[in-house]
Amino acid sequence: MTTNTTVEPDEATRLRNKVVDELCADGTMSSPEIEAAMRKVARHEFAPEAPLEKAYDTYAAVITKTDEHGVQLSSVSAPQIQALMLEQARVRPGMRVLEIGSGGLNAAYLAELVGEDGEVVTVDIDPVVTDRARRLLDEHGYGRVHVVTADAAEPLPDLGEVDVVMVTAGAWDIPPAWTSQLKQGGRLVVPLRMRGLTRSVAFTRVSGEHGDYLESESAPICGFVPMQGSTAHREELLLVNGTPEIGLRFDDGLPADPHRLDNAVKTLRHELWTGVTIGLQELLDTLQMTMAISLPGFCTMAVDDDLDTGLVAPVNKRFALAAVEDDTFAYLVTRRTEDNKHVEYGVHALGPNAKQLADTIAGVLRDWEANRRGGPSPVIRVYPASTSDDQIPADRVIDKVHSRVSLSWPSA
Repeated sequence: MTTNTTVEPDEATRLRNKVVDELCADGTMSSPEIEAAMRKVARHEFAPEAPLEKAYDTYAAVITKTDEHGVQLSSVSAPQIQALMLEQARVRPGMRVLEIGSGGLNAAYLAELVGEDGEVVTVDIDPVVTDRARRLLDEHGYGRVHVVTADAAEPLPDLGEVDVVMVTAGAWDIPPAWTSQLKQGGRLVVPLRMRGLTRSVAFTRVSGEHGDYLESESAPICGFVPMQGSTAHREELLLVNGTPEIGLRFDDGLPADPHRLDNAVKTLRHELWTGVTIGLQELLDTLQMTMAISLPGFCTMAVDDDLDTGLVAPVNKRFALAAVEDDTFAYLVTRRTEDNKHVEYGVHALGPNAKQLADTIAGVLRDWEANRRGGPSPVIRVYPASTSDDQIPADRVIDKVHSRVSLSWPSA
């Protein structure tokens, strides 16, 4: 295995071009300017911790810092994610760009895209991360990038307005500073978590009748190291029956009376197959969002491998789409179809009202199949936290600390 201290320049160039070729082929990258930047900037030089092959893995991040529990705190994002977000940002020569979450590499790409007449400011709350970014940028010819150590939830003094804000850490909320520092019509690209589902959302700042808000243009599925600082937010865990075997994760607060679930696992498991099938490579974007919008008690479920007694049987023990209704909970399962090219969705439910909840979730899946499958994602809008309900058109509103996030299906 080649290490970055013994890199042959030709091999690094070959691997870098291979990554870009793959991203062009799979449709992630279409901009010639982004392609040129990613072919030019030596990715491995911004990930010296990683073997060359790992640095140039098209679909994998390089973790650069973890805490004492092994939780990932900082990373160099996968090339596929970086290309996707750069495409969403539409950075042009001469623009001013604020990057929130520093690693060095993405700031170098941005510096290439804005050119000599543009400006890139990259900010991170962790001085270890900013020191590393400053050193790597200086070493590789990007000294003009401004590196700032600060909590980006607060406005940066003397920054002024920028054309693009790009957030490269997973966010649960949208602080007012991100919008106030953005020009009218400017773009905010952020991996935003909504009801436990993360999407890389490209927002535009628009002016409405009751003030400015953000409206999405695209929102593909993604995953990111979570934000630190004042806007950090952890999901809340409900342990079914008070034991850590089965955990239900809620992103926006636990149910009003979580103890109502204490006896749910003492009932027989109700199992229902829905007849809804999907292809093995089909994207689940709109299916996940349909459940998150339609089910008030939407959550995700995880099972502890070491404590698993078989009370529940999700296909993926770390992440299953689920929902709670009073004293009953349910989750999705799948099974292969006879042709082995599709899977069918089913529902397992436990609790006194297991049949009713399973029927409700099956109805949501069938509604998705009839009306949402293969269609557009919901429009995501972000309003200030003070915005009243009558000013927010939405199929589902998610209340955060600084903002209210609305999810709305586009009208036919």
